[in-house]
Amino acid sequence: MGKNRIWSGCGTALVTPFDDEGRVDYEVYENTVRRQVDADIDFLVPLGTTAETPNLSDEEKINILKITKANCGGKPVLCGAGSNSTEATIKNIRMLAPYGADAFLVVVPYYNKPTQQGMYEHFKAVLEATGKPLVIYNVPGRTGANMTAETTLKLAELPGIVAVKEASGNYAQISAVIRDAPEGFSVLSGNDDETLSLMATGADGVISVASNIAPRLMSQLVRALAYDDMVAARRIHYSLMPLFKNCFIESNPIPVKAGMALLGLLRNNLRLPLTRASENTVEIMRRTLKDLGLWKN
Repeated sequence: MGKNRIWSGCGTALVTPFDDEGRVDYEVYENTVRRQVDADIDFLVPLGTTAETPNLSDEEKINILKITKANCGGKPVLCGAGSNSTEATIKNIRMLAPYGADAFLVVVPYYNKPTQQGMYEHFKAVLEATGKPLVIYNVPGRTGANMTAETTLKLAELPGIVAVKEASGNYAQISAVIRDAPEGFSVLSGNDDETLSLMATGADGVISVASNIAPRLMSQLVRALAYDDMVAARRIHYSLMPLFKNCFIESNPIPVKAGMALLGLLRNNLRLPLTRASENTVEIMRRTLKDLGLWKN
């Protein structure tokens, strides 16, 4: 779907389930991937922020990517591989490349707070060293540094940089990227609650957290927007807005894991430094699921 291309529609930033001993629950993860495919999600995004990737071993990362690819049903797989080290990012991609990802999601380096030139040189170096398609990721709320529209558009001219996940929340900035992006370069919302506004003005889709809980509804939302059915899109958007908001009342993925646990999809376990949702958050997620018709108890 969408204007081009492989990176359009709704992609799910997949959570990583853990068992009660803290191990990755690969069986539950496989069921999670299949649930997304069955709900007609457009592409899958393992090993992102939502996956608690900084707390996963290299072996766990490889296993998760292999399971995603084996159960993707032909859907594209966008694999997270970014870090705040250019060398480490290149090593991550080289390690994961044999296991079938269609592209790699690479975040603006966090903590170091590079300049715009540093961001450009980082992504360029990763691209040249790996030769793999990259989706660049701007999320200043987590990285401490915003990648400007000018830098994004400069990077978009490099063959192999195929899309941007934009989570700056800066509508004017993202609109400038949408307006001036070269043909074949996708602009994806990094925030669920901006899907309607950005796709209505030309973005290609969203990488979603909420679709871990409500994949069918998110698929319906992006399809309505892709076909300019604004009546349906507004209706779905407003029904999902409480979920969009409440998935971030504590650090992601704390609330979304609480919601998935309520639905019986996984055990509500995280790895430190993340902890389980507070009782208040669990109750808010329960009410949210009930209002969406997903909570039956």
